[in-house]
Amino acid sequence: MSTDFYNTYILPFSGIIIKLCRAYTNSQEDFEDYYQEVCLQIWRSRDNFREESEWSTYVYRISLNVCLTLLKKKKNNVQHYASDYLPAEETEDNYAFSDESLNQLYDAIRQLSEIDRAIIMLYLEEKPHQEIADIIGTNANNIGVRVKRIKIRLKKLLDGKIN
Repeated sequence: MSTDFYNTYILPFSGIIIKLCRAYTNSQEDFEDYYQEVCLQIWRSRDNFREESEWSTYVYRISLNVCLTLLKKKKNNVQHYASDYLPAEETEDNYAFSDESLNQLYDAIRQLSEIDRAIIMLYLEEKPHQEIADIIGTNANNIGVRVKRIKIRLKKLLDGKIN
C-alpha cells in the first residue's frame, strides 16, 4: 500500500475506522490487528469501488465487514479454550480513553449485538439514517426504530440496570 493511497483514501476516514475497531475489540493488540486488516482490505478492494455511493460509505462497509468477520473468527477460536474464561491479558482494556465516561460508553456499546454496535457507531458519527441503512443493508425506517431501541438499551446499561 502506498503512502499516497493511505493519506488520500484511508487517513481522512481513520476516525470511524478507529471507532468501529474499538467497538469490536477488547485489547490494544486486537484493536491494532483489526485496524491493520481494515486498511489492508480497503487497499485490496479499491478497484471494486463502483462509485454508486460515497467513498466514505464504502470505507464504512469494508470496516464493518472486516470487524464482523474478525469477531466471528475470534469467537470460533475462543470456543476451543478448555475453560469458560479468557486469559487476563485478553480481557483487559489496555487502551482506555482518559475520559471515564467515554470508556463506560464503549463498554456499554460492546455489550450490544454486532449489528446494533455498527448502527450506533454510525449514528454517533451523525450519519443520516439512509446512509446507515445503505451500509447495513436495510431501510431507513428500520434504522430509526433500531436507534431508538439501542438508545434505551444503552441508557439501561449505563445506569447499571442490566448486565
